[in-house]
Amino acid sequence: MAQPKQISEVIQNDQPHWVGDGFRVYSLFSMQEHGEKLSPFLLFDYAAPTQFPPTDKPRGVDSHPHKGFETVTIVYQGALEHRDSTGSHGTIGPGDVQWMTAAAGIVHEEKHERQWSRQGGVMQMAQLWVNLPAQFKSATPGYQTILKDQIPTVALPEGGGTVRIIAGQYQDTKGPAKTFTPVNVFDLRLKAGHSTTLHLPDGFNTAITAMDGAVTYNDQTSVQSVSVAIFDPAGETIRIEAGDRDAMLLVLNGRPINEPIAAYGPFVMNHPDEIKEAIADFRAGKMGRLD
Repeated sequence: MAQPKQISEVIQNDQPHWVGDGFRVYSLFSMQEHGEKLSPFLLFDYAAPTQFPPTDKPRGVDSHPHKGFETVTIVYQGALEHRDSTGSHGTIGPGDVQWMTAAAGIVHEEKHERQWSRQGGVMQMAQLWVNLPAQFKSATPGYQTILKDQIPTVALPEGGGTVRIIAGQYQDTKGPAKTFTPVNVFDLRLKAGHSTTLHLPDGFNTAITAMDGAVTYNDQTSVQSVSVAIFDPAGETIRIEAGDRDAMLLVLNGRPINEPIAAYGPFVMNHPDEIKEAIADFRAGKMGRLD
């Protein structure tokens, strides 16, 4: 009989901060505190719905480097525009995902899409950082635009909600994201009063973020948004029951990399000497530049 994954920690954050001038985010976990415990996941920021007035100058984050990991950006409302030093450029809107592999080093910027900025509106999005094993930290940088129509959706029984499979596999359905290590990333919507049981690999690290609504895990622990529940790797199931309104959750589940983490700002390597090398490479222009 499958054993449940038990909750080891619940993190609640009701103090948002600004990233650039375009993202009002709740930081729910970071590599400094949870990088090893949640490997391969390093960081998770959630930008709750925020109204932005019209402007001719798109808000967001200006050009900056990354090296040694991947960024995953999920848009729920609004529209974002990305460009980077490899020449990649993309626009994503509600339901779309941007999966950027920094690897050997990249310089990019992320801003509100220009036409959307002129009209103004509500921005709601999330960004996840996913670590890379040492053997891939010097891989060629890459970029995946994953549009809403490419992401399969599975209906839960009895009209209980839906699961969108961004990466990995849910039951017999696979997600479109190409990953370097086994990870499952699910956009889970659970209707009020309904429940579902997730079946996840034993030994994989798991974090579930409640971005809206209240839920109870394994009939024991109740949480409200905005919070993240961290589960012990042992076990294979998690039962989730929604409260008196619909719940929106992001399920993160992955095989731990089990390598040292050395991090400094936008660089994530295995040893401090590699961080010094990354800084030198960026200053020397080896990660490219944005015009």
